[in-house]
Formats: sequence, structure tokens, C-alpha cells
Amino acid sequence: MTPQANRVLDLFEQTGAYLRGHFRLTSGLHSGSYLQSALVLRHPQYAERLGREMARRLSELNREQEKIAFVVSPALGGLIIGHETARALGVPFLFTEREADRRMSLRRGFTINPGDRAFIVEDVITTGGSTKEVIDIVRAAGGVPVAAGSIIDRSGGVADLGIPRVALETLTVESFDPAQCPMCQRGEPVTKPGSRPV
Repeated sequence: MTPQANRVLDLFEQTGAYLRGHFRLTSGLHSGSYLQSALVLRHPQYAERLGREMARRLSELNREQEKIAFVVSPALGGLIIGHETARALGVPFLFTEREADRRMSLRRGFTINPGDRAFIVEDVITTGGSTKEVIDIVRAAGGVPVAAGSIIDRSGGVADLGIPRVALETLTVESFDPAQCPMCQRGEPVTKPGSRPV
């Protein structure tokens, strides 16, 4: 683990954002730990620091060094870190939202021009599902998803988004299908702490 990674995880520990228990993740999987990024990002100085580091790391992946037109994130978890990354880069920030049918969409008058190059930013990736949906929206509008970033990668680095990606911290955190979850089998109550109902 790099010194930078240690500092990122330390912020989660110090702010009480690294939770232990029995959790149902956005993906529907269960886990004994949960990273509640909102508890870190509610501190503007930490959000700014993480956004600057995200901007730096993503810029290193922009091999052609072509201008990035915007940063885009899925609501709700990616809003603050996406905004801070865009601010560090000096570009606009867009976000996607879920419709009543749970489909992700770009609303609020946000538009993507054909050829616009974008960074996709999320707070935590487990399977990468939400980030992939945002990538698909950018592509469907004719935009070019250059790279993706997250504060935390819970997949241990194995989540494949189909584009280059970075994480400020990578963890290998066990997650379980609910049918095979040992915490469920022990009768431990499950909590859904995230922003999206499952």
C-alpha cells in the first residue's frame, strides 16, 4: 500500500466512514464492511484534497493529452468527488440520475457534444455497474469516455470498465450473494446504508 493510499484510508477511518457490520451493497451483494464516502466528503477540505488527487491521477491516464470537456458522475455517491475533480481540472461537471424505472439518464439540461472527451468519477466501485452505465450514456451521446476514477475500489482491482481507470485506494473486500451470505445464515440483521434502494 502506498503512502497516498494510507492517507486516503486514514480519512475514512478518522471520519467514521469505514463501517463494519452486515450491509447490502448497491450491487445487491452483502458485505461485512461499508465505505460511507459522504462522511469523508462532508468535510470540504478533504473533498478538495481528494478531488485534486483524482484530477492528477486521471490526467496521467489521458495519454494523448487531449482536452477533457467535462467530468461526469452518477448521482448520488459521485456528486461531490466528481464536482471537486472537475473544479481541479477547470472543466464543467455533469451528473446522471436514475429515473423511476431505475434507468440511468442525463437530465437537467445537461448535454454532451459528439467528440467531447470525459472523465467518469465515482466514490466507490464494487462491480463498476453504475460507472459502466455512465460510460454508456457518454458513448450514446457521441462522447468519448477517456478514463474513470474512484476514491475507493472495493474489487481488489478486478472490476473491468472497458476503459483505463484509477482508484485512490484499492481494497479487497469480501462480498457475498445473499443466498450464500454467512452473516445472513447467522441471522444477523442487514443494513442498506447507501443512497440507492435495492
